[in-house]
Amino acid sequence: MDLIFEKVNPWLHDLVSYIPGKPIEDVARELGLEPGQIVKLASNENPLGPSPVALKAMEEALRKAHYYPDGGGYHLRAGIAAKFHLTSDNVILGTGSNEIIEFLGHAFLRPDDNIVTAEHAFVVYKILAKLFGAETTEVPDPNLTHDLPAMADAINEKTKIVYIANPNNPTGTMVGQEELDQFVSVVPSTVLIALDEAYYEFLLNPPDTLKYIHDHPNVIVLRTFSKIQGLAGLRIGYGLAHADLIRLLQKTRQPFNVNSIAQAGALAGLQDEAHQDKTREVIREGRDFLQAGFAKRNLEYVPSVANFVLAKVGSGKGVFQKLLRRGMIVRAMDEYKLPEWIRVSVGTPEQNRRFFQDLDEVL
Repeated sequence: MDLIFEKVNPWLHDLVSYIPGKPIEDVARELGLEPGQIVKLASNENPLGPSPVALKAMEEALRKAHYYPDGGGYHLRAGIAAKFHLTSDNVILGTGSNEIIEFLGHAFLRPDDNIVTAEHAFVVYKILAKLFGAETTEVPDPNLTHDLPAMADAINEKTKIVYIANPNNPTGTMVGQEELDQFVSVVPSTVLIALDEAYYEFLLNPPDTLKYIHDHPNVIVLRTFSKIQGLAGLRIGYGLAHADLIRLLQKTRQPFNVNSIAQAGALAGLQDEAHQDKTREVIREGRDFLQAGFAKRNLEYVPSVANFVLAKVGSGKGVFQKLLRRGMIVRAMDEYKLPEWIRVSVGTPEQNRRFFQDLDEVL
């Protein structure tokens, strides 16, 4: 029976799987706590939940759950295209933007290829590259912000994809329009530029990255409904790119990859501007509260433009474990090579206050 494992792709043996934030239910079961006692500020989720309009649309869609979903996602793709003044040919759907990162691997990566990322960027880029036998070149990021000139210099003849998370997870930092324009202008057209914008809706003046996709077929913009839309549990995201690139990526996609409930909720949530505005306000106020709280306690933090804050607490894993025992879930940063830091998602005002109460007890 063991002989089958000799046939496994060799690069899988040392592949380390992604470690998600601990679910509330797991913590309750492990620690003997009631779920209502637990606050989760670990996964950058929307503390307000989904739009009421999205909830209603999903309830209606449930009545037709015995039918297969629209495999092409016609209505959602059309809605996304209309919102961003594109065509449906510029849009691809995925089970979260993570799946679109996987599509890129299927389309472009082979063993011995490489991707380029910032040293402290979203770890999934590296994990999925490894899944295809490709290596990752990690470029140092001074002040925990992408160094785009250095990333451009790191590109070589084996580079297939460069990933830029903007704003970046887990640091909450971003690069601006001028830096992006310069970067796109110097990267060879044979290298794909993936602009991961999972948190772009939280920016007051986000860079215009959609302008690239018409004249640069090697650029794709990745976005998600998991964050400001509050639909993380449905796993739905999208990519925006030149029609030729989208047409290629469609060939890597499973026929019914995005379920009908997710499509209905995403389309309705996309159109609920009031819910998004309310979320932005809650995040802005909560982020200011967290940063002021860290400053008051003389704890170093990284000024953030996203819906989370990275803070230096000594032993990230130790503080994480102590907070966990109190029913407060945050994220330790060991897998990002930041062992002294924790990442704290912005919650409701009550949850943010509870976080500092628990933090004061464990420090």
